[in-house]
Amino acid sequence: MRHTWRWFGPIDKVTVRDAAQAGAVGIVSALHHIRTGDAWPEAEIAKRHEEIKAGGLVWDVVESVPVSESIKTQTGDWRAHITNWQETLRRLSAAGIRTVCYNFMPVLDWTRTDLRWSTRHGAKAMRFDLIDFVAFDLHLLNRPGASHDYDEAIRDKAAERFARMSDEHRSALSKNIGAGLPGSADGYTLPQLLELLRTYSGISRERLQQNLIDFLSEVTPVAEKVGINICAHPDDPPWPLLGLPRILSTEADYLHMLNAVDSRANGVTFCTGSLGALASNDLPAMVRRLAPRIHFVHLRNVRREEQSSPCSFFEDEHLEGDTDMVAVIAELLAEERRRGQEGRSDHQIPMRPDHGQEILDDLQRGAQPGYPAIGRLKGLAELRGIERALSHPRYGLR
Repeated sequence: MRHTWRWFGPIDKVTVRDAAQAGAVGIVSALHHIRTGDAWPEAEIAKRHEEIKAGGLVWDVVESVPVSESIKTQTGDWRAHITNWQETLRRLSAAGIRTVCYNFMPVLDWTRTDLRWSTRHGAKAMRFDLIDFVAFDLHLLNRPGASHDYDEAIRDKAAERFARMSDEHRSALSKNIGAGLPGSADGYTLPQLLELLRTYSGISRERLQQNLIDFLSEVTPVAEKVGINICAHPDDPPWPLLGLPRILSTEADYLHMLNAVDSRANGVTFCTGSLGALASNDLPAMVRRLAPRIHFVHLRNVRREEQSSPCSFFEDEHLEGDTDMVAVIAELLAEERRRGQEGRSDHQIPMRPDHGQEILDDLQRGAQPGYPAIGRLKGLAELRGIERALSHPRYGLR
């Protein structure tokens, strides 16, 4: 696999040179300062390229070109936003980019209740606490109709939890859940979040699935023409939140999308952390079956605190947690061998060590939550070690 590293631009407290020292050979980045719905300016794309080259690496993957809420709901300027998305693909291709990640999660990107939760050995990790989330929904956001989404036992636990919360805890909970895309300056106040939720009134899971297919029907032919693979990131976490539908949480969800727009350019960002939060997802088997359309991989591990869905979970160390990372990597390497034998130009799949626990000097660095320097370095080293062992000509898989 091609080892890459997410970098949020000059504001990132982990530099491109840090990434190179950690063992990455490519960078995953995006123009977070460009307004969602606008086409990315050629000059800004070129500037980001130069910023990455100055650190000694190359820009391999775009994560993400945001899909506007207007596109997801097919309201407002959604057609103009699709046109701009198509133009962004053309400009990225002209700049040498061949992989573009995006997501179709309504309103919220990845959602956590705690961005720096203390683990057993003092590291900091991101965590989703189901009871905290329900307490937020019912007692801070006061979402209309929210009580119908939870059973009585969970509602009672949430009420008890909320009664014991300090004002500081309540404020942090609202800020964490209302955060925007990673790396962006966006974020939602409670009134803004309620207003956005209202825009999805009447949009069912089936309607959102169709809106995704409509979007892909417009942008995939452009991606094909300019030689870019676009790849959808799964829902994180993989279950409905705040009454919003989720449409990329399981293998069946992905097959629905891939079969509806049956082009190799239309593919998957396989995130083991997002999909791994759902106990019913068999990740090695999913890799095996989705393999020809996997264009980008996020390798991270979560530990589920219950086996039900939804559940509480936290970001564990890369080789711990509930995902069999060795089996996942073995399937990915098998797919790379198949692609090489077929002569595919995209035979090497870009991967990055996703998220990571803050350890050692990370605890004072203050980097983007989930994206520490040393925690990701450790993760990349562990993942690279598995890959090297599985690929060894004498001892590895054949």
